[in-house]
Amino acid sequence: MDDARVEEEFSLNGDDSQELSADEEKLLDELGLFGESRRQFLGQGIAGGLGIFALQLLAKEKALAALTAQPDAVIAQNAALENAVKVSLRINGVKQSLEVDSRMVLLDALRERLALTGTKKGCDQGQCGACTVIVDGRRVLSCMTLTAGCEGKEVTTIEGLAKGHELHPMQAAFIKHDGFQCGYCTPGQICSAVALLQEAQNGEASHVTQNLRSSGRNLKLSDDEIRERMSGNICRCGAYPGIVASIREVQAGRETARTWHFVTAEEIAAVMNREGKPDETV
Repeated sequence: MDDARVEEEFSLNGDDSQELSADEEKLLDELGLFGESRRQFLGQGIAGGLGIFALQLLAKEKALAALTAQPDAVIAQNAALENAVKVSLRINGVKQSLEVDSRMVLLDALRERLALTGTKKGCDQGQCGACTVIVDGRRVLSCMTLTAGCEGKEVTTIEGLAKGHELHPMQAAFIKHDGFQCGYCTPGQICSAVALLQEAQNGEASHVTQNLRSSGRNLKLSDDEIRERMSGNICRCGAYPGIVASIREVQAGRETARTWHFVTAEEIAAVMNREGKPDETV
């Protein structure tokens, strides 16, 4: 868009007061935007598809950012916690003592107070399962669990599953079977899967368990059982086949053959040299 069009749109030929209020004029003056600089500022806003309202916000933001605190200014301190409660619990084997708002959920305590950001905030309504952690051996939705209610309990997050550099079998299986794509839901998927196997070991039935009377401990889970028990964990990438295969392998305790491998330099070279087709898929 040329300058003539900009001037026509905003009446900048000496008559920009018709388009801008006195406050807006003052803000632009404070920003040091006069004449050609002002015309360029408004022209860039139009080119970017910004309306006059967005331009006002942008100008105000720049003006506020330029303000500096006076030497005698009184800076407000962080507000004290409302309904503060002290909670003592063990997280990944380490005792933690926190003072939190009585309404703070476990997810926020993990992420914001303890920097355990592996647990993800997805829907924040208990619908997607991305925030799943294990509390006293049971999988829970940390976005729906009050921190105050975890007093004296053992919490395990995705960070607590591995032993040093040795991955948990479920973590290794997810990598092997490609049980994820973007990875955002993966921490919750893995925590849920680990607790799921403990439920099966305890003989806990699900909605699709065929015979409740004959079911005992150490249930052997079918693919339908795994899908049902994992139905609370949503994967928007659709990596469900890999997730089911990972859980099935870990429960069986037998490694299945991996159906893929990382491409080698020799394979790349062979493809590059084959009939001069460097774009062939390996």
